[in-house]
Amino acid sequence: MALMDINVAPLGTGSPSVGGFIVEMQRLLAKQGLPYELTDMGTTIEGDIDQLLAVAKALHESPFLMGAKRVYTVIKIDDRRDKETHLRQKVESVKERLQ
Repeated sequence: MALMDINVAPLGTGSPSVGGFIVEMQRLLAKQGLPYELTDMGTTIEGDIDQLLAVAKALHESPFLMGAKRVYTVIKIDDRRDKETHLRQKVESVKERLQ
């Protein structure tokens, strides 16, 4: 499994607020059946690389369907193949080391 951190920013909406767009993207993501976590700065999703890239495309397209004139998307992917990785695993590892 790989982890993808994605931040989709709709531009050209006429408003600085993007909450409505984020809600729709989270609804779309919930239908995908992949583990994910919304953070203050984006969303982290767990899946195989093909699933993640397909979800990234769908999330990127979502604001256009809602009327955005421009969409800026930043994606980071951690595709580790020597062992399985899961959401929150890295954070838990650091917390354990801090104790």
